[in-house]
Amino acid sequence: MPILPATLQNCCNHATRRSFLKTAGIATAAGLLTAGPFAQLAYAAALTKAQRDKLTPDEIIAMMKRGNERFRSGKGTAQNVLAQQRASAKGQFPAAVILSCIDSRAPAETIMDLGIGDVFNARVAGNIANDDILGSMEFSCAAAGAKVVLVMGHTACGAIAGAIDDVKLGNLTGLLARIQPAVKAATYQGDRSAKNGAFVDAVARKNVELTMEGIRKGSPVLNELKAKGAINIVGAMYDIQSAKVEFFS
Repeated sequence: MPILPATLQNCCNHATRRSFLKTAGIATAAGLLTAGPFAQLAYAAALTKAQRDKLTPDEIIAMMKRGNERFRSGKGTAQNVLAQQRASAKGQFPAAVILSCIDSRAPAETIMDLGIGDVFNARVAGNIANDDILGSMEFSCAAAGAKVVLVMGHTACGAIAGAIDDVKLGNLTGLLARIQPAVKAATYQGDRSAKNGAFVDAVARKNVELTMEGIRKGSPVLNELKAKGAINIVGAMYDIQSAKVEFFS
């Protein structure tokens, strides 16, 4: 079934439906085959396996970008979370797995206008990857069928600032040590301290880049899927001031 044209998507912007399904244009057979333009299209509450499997990694990334634009403009989808919960309880078919920071200002689903069942989401301070995170990503993609691995950092990250300051605090010490390579590798001319927000953000981006590299090297499973084109591994930075998510490879 084809993608809905932009005019049809715009016409239905005010309908209560899932953002992924809206963008993918997945309707009932009766919807596109018998109804006239803009008439009585029925959408499922949760992403189904058939709908997810039709999408390419690039299409999924494009959907997340458009979702962020809706969030930034205050035109987010009216999420019927109860309908999403009920539909996804029967089975989940997320399109992506997102590794993001625990920062309360950067909830991935919210800032990309996603609903229950759209993505797997792993959150840890500084969006670092360890063996448990890699295993979770392998489950998400190799076992559950997700097609995008997204590592998302953000500006003004406290974990990054802590790594720059070489903070020592219980188990946090070991976590921040995983960010130290990004502190050393970040290219920046000027004050390389946690008091300099521009340097903190430069380290945060480098940390995303190194985490992506670590995922490719640390998981032959994911690297093979990427080589086959079955998944894509991408990075992003979320600006907590502008609310924009910048994607990069």
